Amino acid sequence: MENLDEMKEEYDFSNAKKNPYAKKLRQQVTINLDSSIIDYFKEMSAASGVPYQTLINLYLSDCVKSRRKLHISWQ
Repeated sequence: MENLDEMKEEYDFSNAKKNPYAKKLRQQVTINLDSSIIDYFKEMSAASGVPYQTLINLYLSDCVKSRRKLHISWQ
């Protein structure tokens, strides 16, 4: 097993650069969704192999990028 002094030399971060994606890091939130919505995305997840939470994030990201507006009508 290597000693701690050797580890310090091997992992020298003195020339490290700041993560350019740091502003795009995710933020955990709690949200209440209908079970049918969760079931839908879980089915999509099973078919695609992509985690359902990632699929929800991708869908919402697409809404933001396309500036999609909600059309709500009360009946």
